This record gives sequence, C-alpha cells and structure tokens, in this order.
Amino acid sequence: MAHGEFVRLEVEEGIGTIRLDRPPMNALSSQLQEELRAAAQEAGDSSDVSAVVLYGGEKVFAAGADIKEMATMSYTDMVGRAGALQSSFTAVARIPKPVIAAITGYALGGGCELALCADLRICSDDAKLGQPEIQLGIIPGAGGTQRLPRLVGPSRAKEIVFTGRFVDAEEALRIGLVDKVVPAGEVYAAARQMAARFVGGPGLALRAAKESIDRGLETDLDTGLEIERLAFSALFATEDRATGMTSFVEQGPGKAKFVGR
Repeated sequence: MAHGEFVRLEVEEGIGTIRLDRPPMNALSSQLQEELRAAAQEAGDSSDVSAVVLYGGEKVFAAGADIKEMATMSYTDMVGRAGALQSSFTAVARIPKPVIAAITGYALGGGCELALCADLRICSDDAKLGQPEIQLGIIPGAGGTQRLPRLVGPSRAKEIVFTGRFVDAEEALRIGLVDKVVPAGEVYAAARQMAARFVGGPGLALRAAKESIDRGLETDLDTGLEIERLAFSALFATEDRATGMTSFVEQGPGKAKFVGR
C-alpha cells in the first residue's frame, strides 16, 4: 500500500486508513499534499478497500498549511502551486467510497479543508476546527470558501472565514460541521466502527449514491434528477442488485451478501 514519508495507506478488514504523520502538527507541505493524492488514488482503486478513514493520529488532525514553506512564496510561485493544492484535496473528495474524517485536536485551515473533503466527520470532544487564514492576510485556498458554505450555509461560513475563529466540538456538531462527537481517545475507533458498516456493502451502489449527491449539489435540480435517474437505472445491471432484491423477497431486509459487482 502507498507509503510516503508523511502519508501512508493502511488497510485492515476492508477499511483503508489514510494516516497523516508529520509531527508535530501535520503541517500540509507540498510533499504531504502529493503523498495524500497518491494515497487517495490507491484507496479509490484498491478492491481491498470498502471505506476510508482520514486520520492524523491521537493528538492532531492537521493544523494547516506549512506556513514556513508558504511565507517565502511569491504570487508567481503560488500560481504554480495553488492548482495542485486544490486538486490533491479534490482527489480525497473524489474517492468513490465512503470517507470518514477522524478529527483529534486541531483541524485548522488546510486541516479543516481536508476534513471537509470527507463524507462524514467524527471529532473528539476537545477538538477545534476553523479557517484562520484571514489572520495571515489570505483566504482558504484548498476548498474552504466552497465546501464550507455547502455544508453549513453561506452566512455561517462567512462568519467563520471572516473572523478566523476556532469552532469547538459542541458548536461544530450543532451547525453540521461534524456529524458525531466522542470522548478524546475514542475518535479513531468510532470512525472505524462507522466505516465498518460499509464493508461488504454494495460498493457500486455506494459509489453511485456518493456521486449522485456530490454531482447533484453542483447543478440544478432537473440535471441532478437526471444524474440520479441514470445512476439508478445503471445499478440494475449489477449482480449486487439482483442479490439484494432476491434476498429481500426471500429473507427480508438486511440479510443480503454483496460481492461488489
């Protein structure tokens, strides 16, 4: 499995963990971004992976970009880098499987933006999330101005981005920025438990559901319904659909054994 210096993909029991490991704060350097892209690609491609957990370790998810690296960059330097920064995160958002962010400690700036690329977010009760880029005289550049308002609404996103303040776990849960809060120390286990629900699931249907929701959000309702119609119809060509319906008729719901074809 992918094993970079700062990011590795570990697969166990159908769950792929994309583990950030750049102590002390998992600063998201250019190298880390490219290793993240590679791990996301491999997790998406691997038939051994049914669901993905994004994890930065017990202490911190990721406290943002590598500011030391950025501080010396000019406009022309960043013109060359900004696209790659965004696309490395988009590679995570496009993993065609359920992705759960397991957030410990801080998810700030690029760390918060990375968490926004997941489908679901679990955080520790002492976690802090936020987009403090404004305090550096810049704005979020890895999707924060786009994914955050889609998740929590435009005015809430503006207030968080304009002030650069930290959002605690309780507020994050209340506004829908995270989906579950658990005691510190239980985050990774809770994320694995959530991911385990998708292991042995109908992989093509899960993929179609994710793509229909994500693509549909980017377009008007009629086009979104068309995306759904095509994906829905296509699933009737799968073995899992036949298995699922036969099992339902013969044994009732929830007993089908899916093969991912």
